[in-house]
Amino acid sequence: MRKFEKITTYQNQTFDLPKRATSHSAGYDLAAVESIEINPGDIQKVPTGLKVAMNDGEVLLVFPRSSLGLKKQLMMANNVGVIDQDYYNSPGNEGHIMIPIYNFGQTTQVIEKGERVAQGIFVQYLKADDDIASDEKRISGFGSTDK
Repeated sequence: MRKFEKITTYQNQTFDLPKRATSHSAGYDLAAVESIEINPGDIQKVPTGLKVAMNDGEVLLVFPRSSLGLKKQLMMANNVGVIDQDYYNSPGNEGHIMIPIYNFGQTTQVIEKGERVAQGIFVQYLKADDDIASDEKRISGFGSTDK
């Protein structure tokens, strides 16, 4: 089953689950669940309060919204986020989707609660015919599989 859910910490807060802006939009808008201030040259992880369940063979790719760079001189620090299927309910953080935002401008910027900062696109992927994956278990996010 493919769906977005609130993580436990934000279960009682009122905010919308991601949706596509139009019937032809590929991406689901991801918004900040808290206001975050980002100083010039700094990176802050913007919480979304969300986790995502996916089917086998799927990944959620997370891209910045175009307005971030043009209007606020902000960009995603990792350029494109890759959220694997096994990140859902990971023990370290329940699979919380966090958007790492870098301020490359000269002034402090604020991401307001409810502001859309990124978009997630579900993609099916293929594996090599001779693929042998390790049995390593995911611990949490941002580089957790190599810990």
